[in-house]
Amino acid sequence: MIAQPSAVPNRHGPTSRHRALHFRGSLGRFATGVAIVTFDGVSKRHGITVNSFTSVSLEPPLVLVSIARNTRAHDELAGRPFTVNILGAEQQALAMHFAGRPGVEPEWVEGPVAPRLSRVLAYFECTPWAAYDGGDHTLYLGEVVDFNYRSGDALAFASGRFTTIPESQLGVEDLL
Repeated sequence: MIAQPSAVPNRHGPTSRHRALHFRGSLGRFATGVAIVTFDGVSKRHGITVNSFTSVSLEPPLVLVSIARNTRAHDELAGRPFTVNILGAEQQALAMHFAGRPGVEPEWVEGPVAPRLSRVLAYFECTPWAAYDGGDHTLYLGEVVDFNYRSGDALAFASGRFTTIPESQLGVEDLL
């Protein structure tokens, strides 16, 4: 049976806004880690809090971050080395600092490729590999050239709020 035009959702009216919010809420049910992408831009050093981060390849080692186009630092990231800093459970204030609610200035570490944040749960320093159009985001792939991690609980985000994933649930020891 072919749907009648009245059965097709209006993509430009209030229904579209409701649908977008519902879509975002549905995506929010997927718990993610919390990371901050750091880099030296043309004008200054930047940090952007993200929860869209994933591994792409082990050989070569590639990771992907998704950066909203409306982020102030978006345009300065193109073609620049960057670090993905994975936050520990105790670093919620750091996540908020780089999400537009500045607090105490963070402690920086000068990495061999890009700046990173001190005492994060893990980090991945990357050189630019590729960038792809992702609608209202840009998907940046980086080749990992330096990385490390420490023990500790992870900061996570689900349903619009922060939560903790205990290290005992992470299974890190099983990988070694």
